[in-house]
Amino acid sequence: MKAIASRVTRALPVGCEIPTCDNSGAKVLRIFNVRNLKTVKGRVAAGGVGDLVMASVKKGKPEMRKQVVFAVIVRQKKEFRRPDGTRIKFEDNAAVVLKDDKGNPKGTIFKGPIAKEACDRWPGIAKVARIVV
Repeated sequence: MKAIASRVTRALPVGCEIPTCDNSGAKVLRIFNVRNLKTVKGRVAAGGVGDLVMASVKKGKPEMRKQVVFAVIVRQKKEFRRPDGTRIKFEDNAAVVLKDDKGNPKGTIFKGPIAKEACDRWPGIAKVARIVV
């Protein structure tokens, strides 16, 4: 996992439900942990674009439901700032389900655009992504 230059606002707190944008079989995930996040005591952890999260599958195929999966957030509604000063925001929140914590995606097709920050940090996602914004 590589560091990213952008100041990504962390907009998806622990406990939120986020749809997936791949064909892994999961439809809705509930985030319960943000990996490698350092924060102050008592603060609810939150994730942003490019962050690795642990989530449970709330809706999807019966064999996927109630499973704990790794996922990467690839889109968020809350705008974030890039180093050149531009601000980026998407129409919806979305995540991609991973096979393992190394960054290999479970699905083979991603619907919609993927943020450049997520592709820079996770090369496995960049290989499958068709539209990178």
